[in-house]
Amino acid sequence: MDQKADTTDRFQPRFDPAGLVTAIVTDAATGTLLMVAHMNCEAIRLTQETGQAHFWSRSRQAMWRKGETSGNGLTLVEMRVDCDQDALLLRVTPAGPACHTGRRSCFYRRVEADGSLTFLHDDA
Repeated sequence: MDQKADTTDRFQPRFDPAGLVTAIVTDAATGTLLMVAHMNCEAIRLTQETGQAHFWSRSRQAMWRKGETSGNGLTLVEMRVDCDQDALLLRVTPAGPACHTGRRSCFYRRVEADGSLTFLHDDA
């Protein structure tokens, strides 16, 4: 580990070769894991400037603001960075379900030892 990076007081995200960092998104009030997405430099800037979570869609190769079509936006409460600055934690206030399926969280299925999936309640 680069100890200098671990102790710096400057935000200097370490982007992967595609120019992205992983963003873990949780509900600031409950701690519920809502979703995982990716952010580039522009998404970080827009999120900080507007207070609304923006991400980079790897599948569409485009910037998007969460909720721009559904209305289920994510208002930023706090952005944190991990020790080596290659992952972000966004603590947010969701305006509705975070998952495009209409569920509160994208993590609504548990993987069982036999490879099957168990569907969990939306509030799990």
